[in-house]
Amino acid sequence: MEGEKWETVHTASGMTNANIIVGRLKAEGIPTKLRYEAAGIIYAITIDGLGEVNIMVPAAHLEKARTVLSTSYKDEDIDWER
Repeated sequence: MEGEKWETVHTASGMTNANIIVGRLKAEGIPTKLRYEAAGIIYAITIDGLGEVNIMVPAAHLEKARTVLSTSYKDEDIDWER
């Protein structure tokens, strides 16, 4: 994937939210990268864009990633016994 163009699929408020979204994308086999300002992570603040985390995927996976993130589930839709 070196040299491949990466696109921002979502901007999360903080690293915790970003990691949840990354986990959802990785579960679908979509590679991810994070782009963020270190100061927001160090000081754990989310003011005026500081603390925002851009979740990026390869351009070839952008539409699939958008579909995954736009899908919501009800408890009864999930097989909890797996």
